[in-house]
This record gives sequence, C-alpha cells and structure tokens, in this order.
Amino acid sequence: MPRMPRPGAVRDRHGLTLPRGERVLAWARAADGSVVAGSRDALHAAEPDGGTLRIAWEQVEAADWDQDTGVLRVSEVGAWGSARPEHAWTFEDTGRLLELVRERVTASVLFQRHVPVAGRRGLRVIARRAPSGAAPVQWVYEYDEGLDPDDPTVRASAAAALAQAREQLGEL
Repeated sequence: MPRMPRPGAVRDRHGLTLPRGERVLAWARAADGSVVAGSRDALHAAEPDGGTLRIAWEQVEAADWDQDTGVLRVSEVGAWGSARPEHAWTFEDTGRLLELVRERVTASVLFQRHVPVAGRRGLRVIARRAPSGAAPVQWVYEYDEGLDPDDPTVRASAAAALAQAREQLGEL
C-alpha cells in the first residue's frame, strides 16, 4: 500500500488554498482526481481543472455518505426557494475525512428545534456557529415541504420560535 502524504504536504502539492492559520487535518483523493480536505474551519476541495472550493462548516447543511457507492454528497445552507449548492465526490478510500466532516458539522450546530405549525408540518429553528467560535451565531429556518414562509401564520410561528430559542440560549 502506498504511503499517504502528510496533510501539510497535501495542501502544498495539490493547490489547496487555506487561509493563514488553517491547516489540513484530514484529506482524501476522489475518483476524478479532486483532493478533498478538511481543516478546523472548513471543507476544501481542489479540482483537477484547477478550481477550488471552500465551505465553512457552519455553511454545510448536510453531508451524506453512501457506503455502497462511495459517494460523499455535501449540500450547503441556502435561501428558501432557491436550489442549494450541492457537491459530490466518489472515493475508494476516505481515510479520516468522513470522521472529520461529521465531527466538524456537528460542532457547528448549537441549537436545533422543530416547531409544528400546521399538523406535523413545521419549521426548524437552527443556531450555527463556526466550530472555532470566532464568528457570531447564525440563526436559520428550515421549512417543511408545503409551508410558505410568507404566510402570516408561518411568519408568526417562526418569530416566536426564534425569540424562545434565543432566550433559551441566553442570546436576547
């Protein structure tokens, strides 16, 4: 089995652009030649065509691993009604990358609660922050299918749920 380069060497060798102070903690090479790496603050990818990608952990809405196909699918937080950016990579071996992705995304979620609005349909109030704690708390809503965020009842429920969540976290 070939020896895996150290994470720092991966950054230099594959054109990963990391801000000062960030370092690669885990990485893997995708089947298409992309290098996908995780740092304390973000998921990074260097594509074979020279393109790069950086997604802060608090901007990762979901990261799903399909063990049968070897596909890691990452979707970003987005605006209601707009398509969420989604990225997918196929791996033969992910090394420690999956473990890091799970840990970092989970660490970015401070609070999450589902609030029923119409029967079982409702919305989620979510508080996220960079795992480093350097950025302010970011509050977002996720609406169940069939709810209209512009409906006055939904808006009132969302506002009340947000106020309650902020009070519960001590953030008035």
